[in-house]
Amino acid sequence: MEFAAFLLAGLLVFAAVATIVAVVRDGRGHTPPIRSTRPWMAGNLPSEPYASLRSLQG
Repeated sequence: MEFAAFLLAGLLVFAAVATIVAVVRDGRGHTPPIRSTRPWMAGNLPSEPYASLRSLQG
């Protein structure tokens, strides 16, 4: 019985170490760096939200 408990404890330690190593190795994942070369534009859309433009009409 002690052998099974020792084996289970060893397996839990191994799983914890393997999980920590995997998280540290991967980091945040494989996200590319954000590069901004010019201001954000969305064609000819207004620069203010629709709700604020609508409240000025009333």
